[in-house]
This record gives sequence, structure tokens and C-alpha cells, in this order.
Amino acid sequence: MAQRRMFSKEVTTSDLFVDMPSSSQLLYFHLGMEADDEGFIGNAKMLSRAYGSNNDDLKLLEAKGFIIAFPSGVTVVKDWNLNNKIRKDRQKPTIYTEEKTLLSLDSKGSYLLGNQVSTIPQPNDNQMSAQDRIGEVRLGKDSIGKDSIDASQPNAFQEKSSGEDINSLLSEYLDSFIEFSSKNIAKRAMAQVEFMKLSSEEKKQAVIGAKNYFEWYKQENPEDKTKKFSINSYAFLESATFKSFQQKVKVKKETLGGLI
Repeated sequence: MAQRRMFSKEVTTSDLFVDMPSSSQLLYFHLGMEADDEGFIGNAKMLSRAYGSNNDDLKLLEAKGFIIAFPSGVTVVKDWNLNNKIRKDRQKPTIYTEEKTLLSLDSKGSYLLGNQVSTIPQPNDNQMSAQDRIGEVRLGKDSIGKDSIDASQPNAFQEKSSGEDINSLLSEYLDSFIEFSSKNIAKRAMAQVEFMKLSSEEKKQAVIGAKNYFEWYKQENPEDKTKKFSINSYAFLESATFKSFQQKVKVKKETLGGLI
């Protein structure tokens, strides 16, 4: 089973998503972290209670179309395939095969049940999404034998790259904190919510700040082997502590004559 989970900006920055209460947004991230490799969760109600949410948050996610709940109690993250791209050789098939047979996929890869519609707007017959245009081959007098990207969408590649960069920065940030101290595992979903609120520049600053903070803390507190007194990944963002660690901090060393 893959250990890393990702979230699509196309989903988590949509008006439909950000209009929900923070508790519902946070629960969505937790469910995404706990789901199996195909997006299924067998204990969503228990998880909602364990992470401080309630049944109303779960119902809201279902009503908004972010999850699909089955009568059996199994739940699936509807846009799982937009959020995660897991290699087939690393993917562990879901055990909830009966529920899976009730689902189909739309053109974006989102799960659909019966007459449900996607939470992501779909292009009509005369439109193509920016991602669909990438790699489009246009043949003409000036492009015979050459592959070219549709010039009418000059920012398509940049937009796709931007989304990939955000996921990469988020992954680097969370992985660094979890490697630094295992206590950050419990805070990763909350940290994800805070990270997505940052501007593009602040996201980069958060990664830099984290690295400088780790280096400083290990030198300043060599006796704290478990890092139990270190700041967690969520508080580091919420309090904007990362802005204080944009430069490496020199640790003063004690000598017999005092400090140097």
C-alpha cells in the first residue's frame, strides 16, 4: 500500500470546497490520508469522531459530492483519482470490491454512483480543458512533421506545472517534519489545510524555514533525542514561525570562558 497521499488543487481550491466549514475540510484531508489505494474507507464515522469532526461534517461532504457513502458503511473519496496517481505495480487493490462494482468513472476519473455528477466542472463538446490541450498535435504548413502545443492555450503547461509544484512542496514539507519527529504524523492533515492557505511564495518559505528550523533545533537541543519539545508541522505554519527561519540560525557554543 502506498504511504504517500496527495490532493488536487482543482478540488481543494474550488468554491464548493472552500465554502465548507474548516472542520469539514479537515475531515476530507483525513479521509484522504486514511483511504486505501483506490480511495475506499471502511470506518469513516469512527475516523470523523477520532479526528474531532462529527457526523454533520461527514454528511456535508456527501451532500457536496466529495465522498460517496454506501449503505454498507463503506465510503469512497469521489475525486480520488484526481488527487492520487499510484503506479499499478505499487497499488494494493481495495477489499471493498462489491461497492466498487457499483461505481463508474467520468471523463476526469472521478467516481460516479447512479445519477451523481462530478464536483469538478466538465468541458462541453466545444471546449477542452487546459490539461487536455497539453500535447495536442497541430498539423499545418508550419508544423508538418512536428508536435506542437496549441498556441491558443499559452498558460496550460504553466498551470499544470504549478499544481505539480505545490504538491511537491507540500510533500517535501510534510515528509521533512515526519522524518524529524514521528509526532508530526498526527498533525499532517491539519498541516495540509494550513499549507494550502499559504501564497505560492509562502509555501516555498515554509519548506526553507522547516529545513533551517530542523538544523537549528538539533544543534540547540542535542539532548532531546525524540524531538518532543520541537514545534509540530501544523503550529509551525499556523503561527508563521517559518518566517523567522528564512536564514540559517547560528548557535552560540559555550566554552570555559563564556560564549563564542
